[in-house]
Amino acid sequence: MNGKLTPLAERREHLLAQAAAQRTALAQHAAPWRAPLALADRGVEALRTVRRHPGWLLAAVLLLVALRPGRAGKLTRFAWVGWQVGRRVLRR
Repeated sequence: MNGKLTPLAERREHLLAQAAAQRTALAQHAAPWRAPLALADRGVEALRTVRRHPGWLLAAVLLLVALRPGRAGKLTRFAWVGWQVGRRVLRR
């Protein structure tokens, strides 16, 4: 039985070493993407929060309109475009 187990144990050790090397290489290649992907995750989570609580968005817009009536039109257009983009992103 030992004759069959020895090659299997060697192959297992080789595969474990290969997997460790691949994990290290993947971590090195993924490192530059960590910050942009974290930012994207936060953005998606913010959109999900707004989607779950649309009243918050309305309250924020109303507050900004009350504080700065002159810029309300620009802000409303910007918010509407952001809302539409967010909905399209979340559908995917």
